[in-house]
Amino acid sequence: MKCLMKILPATEKCFADESIHDKKEITHLSMLKNERLEFQVAYTVWETSDHIREMRLRVDSTIKDSITVCRVEQVPVAFATYPHADKTGYLRATPGLYPDLLIPMSDQHRFVMVNGSLCALFITVECKEGLTAGDYPITVRAFEGENMAAEATLNIHVIDASLPESDIIHTQWFHADCLAQYYDVPVFSGKHWEIIENFAAEAVEEGVNMILTPVVTPPLDTARGGERLTVQLVDISVDSGDYTFGYDKLDRWIEIMDRVGMKYFEICHLYTQWGVQNAPKIMATIDGEYKRIFGWDTDAHGEGYCTFIRKFLSSLVEHLKELGVDKRCYYHISDEPSFDHLGAYTHAKETIADILEGYPIIDALSDYEFYKTGAVENPIPATDHVHEFIENGVPNLWTYYCCSEHSKVSNRFIAMHGARTRMLGVQLFKFDIAGFLQWGFNFYNSKLSRYPINPFVDTCAEFSFPGGDSFAVYPGRGGKPYRSLHGCLFTEGLTDLRAFKLCARLIGKEATLKLIEEDAGAPITFFDYPISTEYVLGVREKINCAIESALK
Repeated sequence: MKCLMKILPATEKCFADESIHDKKEITHLSMLKNERLEFQVAYTVWETSDHIREMRLRVDSTIKDSITVCRVEQVPVAFATYPHADKTGYLRATPGLYPDLLIPMSDQHRFVMVNGSLCALFITVECKEGLTAGDYPITVRAFEGENMAAEATLNIHVIDASLPESDIIHTQWFHADCLAQYYDVPVFSGKHWEIIENFAAEAVEEGVNMILTPVVTPPLDTARGGERLTVQLVDISVDSGDYTFGYDKLDRWIEIMDRVGMKYFEICHLYTQWGVQNAPKIMATIDGEYKRIFGWDTDAHGEGYCTFIRKFLSSLVEHLKELGVDKRCYYHISDEPSFDHLGAYTHAKETIADILEGYPIIDALSDYEFYKTGAVENPIPATDHVHEFIENGVPNLWTYYCCSEHSKVSNRFIAMHGARTRMLGVQLFKFDIAGFLQWGFNFYNSKLSRYPINPFVDTCAEFSFPGGDSFAVYPGRGGKPYRSLHGCLFTEGLTDLRAFKLCARLIGKEATLKLIEEDAGAPITFFDYPISTEYVLGVREKINCAIESALK
């Protein structure tokens, strides 16, 4: 039997049919005291009479208590990307099994090596209290019985500095209905609340600091005439045409989000997506009967909904003031309106503008001509449209990406090179982006939410979105999320951003950007940037060295 292990960066994805001999090993990495550092251990066995060999893993280090281990599991990706997509920065573009799911390993750390297959472990080093500065070797060994079959060592250099708290607002849309559906629990039952808290806590760990808050069931990714499972946090009663509102569930939501560390509340959209024509699904109790009072059959600009939404928002804002969280709230009108929807969008905004005066209204909007009308004060253009907004000096600019950003720009598709995903941090830093939005932290539905899917089997939402677009975590055992490789690579980019900002505080932004771009070959844009592990690792090493030197 022959067995081999190699230390690889997190950006290097290991497909089962690849050779370990083609993977370039790393021997050292540096980190700041309070960051989450991640790397992989690739392993394979060959020339064995058995198709699998059971192994026991042992991790040896003086910082062992700060180390966790996951198996990197292959998942089916039926839809890697669009046929017309520019394939630059993709590892593969065909259906198949791709490395992505991270399964926490048990205390016994037993795993199997499959004859001729390349597999990987995902290693995380993190100490929330902060590691002591210094040098720490981490040695990973595989044992068959009492015999050591393979080993690999990585040297970690911990710098005597801490990452600053993130100052970018980051939301990945949180779908409470998908959690209730997948785990088959009643909405807002005790178990559902527990699961919501587990997933929200993991979102915070992955850099999310704004939570989509369903004061009504969000009118997102819903087929016209269809409905998503009701997850409305605000209780509504109707008596003789008058509305009263109850906030017990919303208060519990806010309490949970405060406990896990969320900073901002993203009040869900008040009008339907892609058109601003209809009302969201809104449930109320009338004469003891709980039923839908607004929805697809409601003209959002008619007197009935206009009267309701003004009363609803007035009451909601007052309640948020009483809780002392109103200044942490952001609002949406409608998602991704086009110029054809300008009149409807403007009317909707004018209906509630006085109530929301002083509060930010944000919406995904990539049409600069639409923005110029003044209808959307805080646009969120897609990364493949953001440069026009940058060039025109739009203040406090956010950006987002989703399935449509499949060519040239960074994204988190499972089929993409890990460096392409991680490079977003460089771009957010260079262009002073204030916020980032992504639509799917845990969307476990088919396209337009026609029915739930099993994300372990269907990573593409019924062939609708490239694998990795619609969720960043998998629904794990016990109501707890499993992380994904593509989600972790995105978070690495956010960690880089924090390191860049610390460096800029110490040596200035111009000097920091010079370090970042000096090996890039050309000025970095959202379209043009290096896609290589050597580049992203080299940039962080230079930035870490600059931080360490500046603090001496």
